[in-house]
Amino acid sequence: MGTLRRLLQIYWAIGGHIVWWGLVYSHLLRPAISPAQRLCKVLEKLGTTFVKLGQGLSLRQDILPDDYVEALQSLQDHVQAFDSKIARREIEQALGDSIENLFAEFDDTPLAAASIAQVHKAILPDGRKVIIKVRRPDLRNQVTQDIRLLKLVLRVVLALIPQLQKYSLPEIVRENGLTLMKEIDFRQEMRNTHRFREAFKDSSTIHIPAAIPELCTESVMVQEMSGGRLVTDPSVQKDGPQLAINFADAYLHQFFIMGCIHADPHPGNLFIMDNGKICFHDFGMVGLIDITTRRKLAGFFLALINQDSEWLLDSYLDLGLLGEEVDRQQVQRGMNELIQEYASVSLQEWSLATAMLSAARMGWGFNLRMPYHLLLVMRALLIMESTLRSLDPQFNMASYWQSKGATLMTTALKESAGGSSSARLKYEASVFAQELPKALARFLRSSRSRKFEIPLHHRGLRDFENHVDRSSNRIALALVALGLYIASSLLAQSELKPLIAGMPLIALGGYTLALWVTFRLLRGISRSGRV
Repeated sequence: MGTLRRLLQIYWAIGGHIVWWGLVYSHLLRPAISPAQRLCKVLEKLGTTFVKLGQGLSLRQDILPDDYVEALQSLQDHVQAFDSKIARREIEQALGDSIENLFAEFDDTPLAAASIAQVHKAILPDGRKVIIKVRRPDLRNQVTQDIRLLKLVLRVVLALIPQLQKYSLPEIVRENGLTLMKEIDFRQEMRNTHRFREAFKDSSTIHIPAAIPELCTESVMVQEMSGGRLVTDPSVQKDGPQLAINFADAYLHQFFIMGCIHADPHPGNLFIMDNGKICFHDFGMVGLIDITTRRKLAGFFLALINQDSEWLLDSYLDLGLLGEEVDRQQVQRGMNELIQEYASVSLQEWSLATAMLSAARMGWGFNLRMPYHLLLVMRALLIMESTLRSLDPQFNMASYWQSKGATLMTTALKESAGGSSSARLKYEASVFAQELPKALARFLRSSRSRKFEIPLHHRGLRDFENHVDRSSNRIALALVALGLYIASSLLAQSELKPLIAGMPLIALGGYTLALWVTFRLLRGISRSGRV
């Protein structure tokens, strides 16, 4: 009965909003609030799962209008704290011991409370001050049920209103549901925290509080306590310019060296410590960027910095954000307009995030959607730039990217492409050299056992067949020789035994075979009298 009641609650809330929205746009109603604001109220009324889904939906700046993005980003995540007795029980069940044995001191008054968890202060037996993040009771089951029921409701809604299918709502819900399930698993946040702490362990400007692995479970996370002034604190402004540079440097490192970004760097997740370091908190929302995507993003940023619209379009295509059905000329004109727009503004007003968003919205109407990791990149850029300007209103974004950013991008990407790629190339060459004899034997066996005859007879056709055969054979021999030369050269750099005169025997054999194939090829061409 509880499930059915919840299903009806979700159905009537969403269905009612759609009906209301339709009446608004048919001018039968004159609403006191906008559709975007009313949607937020509907999501808040439905509870934690829908608040978090709404916040996730705010990432969809590529398809949502600005008023919806702004409203969804403002969804309130602060709710009433649950009883400290329940918090104690959850901690003891998760960590398998009593509060008294786990902590020297435990503060029953929550430090903060949100829709997923609340935070308590404590002191470990060794004297370290920590915070304890405790997930709300039965939250996982609630989220799982809500996602399942929402998918059922969407099936009905899409059947009744087929026009909504172009927005891929089921896929968006599935994607955000998976992200939410990761966010409520504090073991994932602990791993993210450890990754960032390792990356910045030697930093003189960034601090990441350590998580305590033995005191972290799916529903409870214990982390060293740290704090300081908010980046919006007026007392921070005197050090603002240098802090802005340190903050930007940290994100360049994340983008192009770590390949892992803190996707929610709003002022509430940042502190300026007494020693001047910037302290990052809350690693529940983290974006991963593989090396290929990093290269493509670097191309996009460099194209914008150099105001090259053709390069900008190519970079956009490389990111996979345009399909074959897109009018390329139309997008090219849009890129030119984007370049012209940026050429007319002051350098302090430059925003890579806004440029990326503008480029993404050029795909509207083509049923294209940005991959989730690029949405996180765009979100991180937008919030990062806002935080930078909060620290230093005169921060010159374009100048920074042109100087330090461009250099780091090219250097970091060159270094990251080195070792593993070279090692793999040597491995593949070695495998190729070992498997080549078998492959050639199978090819010769197949050629000998089959008859490649064309069952047609025409005057002159036999000569044409012979010419095609000779040309095909020469191309095949040339490719074989090239492969042997490349494989042998790579193997010559290794130390595979046995060695002859310091060179691996297998490399010498490869060179010998390659020279023999080359000789046969040249002799055949010489006899024919034609290249």
